[in-house]
Amino acid sequence: MQCDDDLKQRIANNLSSFEVVENKVDDAHHAAVVITVVDVGHGADLPGLPRHAVWQHQAGLLLTRRSQHLKNHPGQWAFPGGRLDPGESVVQTALREMHEEVGLNLDHSSVLGVLDDFVTRSGFVMTPVVVWGGPSMNTEHNPDEVASVHRIPCEEFLREDAPWLDEQEGSEELVLRMPVGNDFIAAPTAALLYQFREVCLLGVHTRVAHFEQPHFAWK
Repeated sequence: MQCDDDLKQRIANNLSSFEVVENKVDDAHHAAVVITVVDVGHGADLPGLPRHAVWQHQAGLLLTRRSQHLKNHPGQWAFPGGRLDPGESVVQTALREMHEEVGLNLDHSSVLGVLDDFVTRSGFVMTPVVVWGGPSMNTEHNPDEVASVHRIPCEEFLREDAPWLDEQEGSEELVLRMPVGNDFIAAPTAALLYQFREVCLLGVHTRVAHFEQPHFAWK
């Protein structure tokens, strides 16, 4: 899947026809995350993925592993993001957090749209903002918040075995995971990945708010 203007326009068109579901939330519990489409370049370095050169000029998403020093969700897969500051919009928060966490400085013109709000077990409403980063996006992560930055090819999220759906004791709904190389990403991040895949890449209006999160993501 080429990281080019055709893909950018396809994602923008798919988002423009998507009716977003919002959740009412107070400012203290509202967060924004940024789903950034970039050229994978040399960044596909996860176990189980082909060598770097295979992904030159291919589209991917920018994800992080959270620092082990963080109080909440240390070491987990995540999109850059965080709580809204007073007076901020979700777009302003998403762009600010991306700059603070991974060093990318993009403006409002890069925003392609938003996906459904997702309510986390830890008590936040996350609004996913989809942004076009494109080629030649160099990152410099903040070690206080981010342990590592990864460019995961979009093709990886289109695998035939994705998503993984499992039962969990004490939950009525299935837990959603997205396989990546020899690893997996769990909800809530996996739920946003799955909706990105369905809405932005495939043009299918799929809801994900009902999917459960594994117990380790509840705190």
